[in-house]
Amino acid sequence: MDITADTTPSELAATRERLRTAWQARKPDYAQRRADLLRLRDAFRARVPAMDAAIQADFGHRSRHENLLSEAMITLAEIDHALSRLRRWMRPRRAAVGWRFWPARAEIRPEPVGVVGILSPWNYPVNLALVPLVSAIAAGNHVYLKPSEHTPRTSAYLRELLAEVFPADRVAVAMGGAEVGAAFSALPFDHLLFTGSTAVGRKVMAAAAPNLTPVTLELGGKAPAVVCEDFPIELAASRIASGKWFNAGQTCIGVDYVLVDATRRDALVAALQAQLLARYGELDASQDYTRIINDSQYARLRGYVDDARTRGLQVIEPFAVDPDTAARERLFPPTLVIEPGTDAQVMQHEIFGPILPVLSYRNLDEAIARINALDRPLALYPFGYDRERVERILAQTLAGGVTVNDTLLHFGAHDLPFGGIGPSGIGAIHGRNGFDTFSKLLPVFHQRRFAASDWLKPPYRGRIDKLVRALVK
Repeated sequence: MDITADTTPSELAATRERLRTAWQARKPDYAQRRADLLRLRDAFRARVPAMDAAIQADFGHRSRHENLLSEAMITLAEIDHALSRLRRWMRPRRAAVGWRFWPARAEIRPEPVGVVGILSPWNYPVNLALVPLVSAIAAGNHVYLKPSEHTPRTSAYLRELLAEVFPADRVAVAMGGAEVGAAFSALPFDHLLFTGSTAVGRKVMAAAAPNLTPVTLELGGKAPAVVCEDFPIELAASRIASGKWFNAGQTCIGVDYVLVDATRRDALVAALQAQLLARYGELDASQDYTRIINDSQYARLRGYVDDARTRGLQVIEPFAVDPDTAARERLFPPTLVIEPGTDAQVMQHEIFGPILPVLSYRNLDEAIARINALDRPLALYPFGYDRERVERILAQTLAGGVTVNDTLLHFGAHDLPFGGIGPSGIGAIHGRNGFDTFSKLLPVFHQRRFAASDWLKPPYRGRIDKLVRALVK
């Protein structure tokens, strides 16, 4: 079988039905879930070099160390986290019934939902496919994965890996482009997870609606960093640089723009340039700087910079790169755009690349107003040692997740729910939150042999009338 061949619509439907039938015949118990996760961990760990090679081939070049950190480390840690807590997650959870229903008792039972569909993106093609798969398997489901067509070698790697670990009626992988993805979204899954752009997320939700398929959408948005007046500029520049230029900015929670107090704007710009030069040296020779995934994304980013220049904005490119070489290798240099207005393209769209707008504010109220003028972002990064200032930012804005005084790190904390709000997403995954997302939290009420509710029936007279009146006091 050609593992790279597109999956046909008839194959999509038949595979989903096969997964559902097998799940219905034998729902995975604790022993099976644990065994599946252990096999996945061992097989994945052995195939990390192959993973790195596949991602390198798809990107043209991507930092090997960033592959190990963002793909291998995060995935293995998620598996270990689930393995160490799986039995606890699966236990029924006690729930109070209140004195009015005494002596009954209640519990919440996490039950698997069936077949989970996962549409994963290209920017972290292994992590964002396997981490939700781990949660779905831990929750006792079967999984149908559709990885991105923009990383075909990595998608083939995932198909090979998962075929080695799981029976074909427990985990399957669909291959193909946008048409296959659209048909996949329309399948009657028991839960559907999509990670990608807000525009495509709307289409996925619309495709799932006729089946009333529950959806979790991990989208994006313009994630701001806010540098408060008391935070050291050099440290802010270092941590913002890590959050912006990791994976050449192709990160859904990457810093999309920076707000800094006006008196220190130029100092931050200089510190960011120093960070870039120290990190990447000769950019075209650096092994640590990732390429843009494809020509279309490269052209989109180039259009943002051209638009900024047309508007007369100050555009700073710390590295001199031959334009022909850059275009051929999709080597897009780190770029700063100073004080763009809301009409500039870099402020109208999620950048998803190595361009960083730097804006100044006169007071914190102005910074908060700028954040709130845009859609609620997937991430927010306040920098400040003054607790009152940070609390003001947190209280007066709303984002999918927050890291204070650093960037990106809340994504890797397994007990924190990862997800957006509104245009940046619906629902949450990671750790127990992912387990719960792919479970039906089944409420179960246990009545005793003798219960006061046996008396609550017509005719409502005498002692029954008094009892009812007492219950509403």
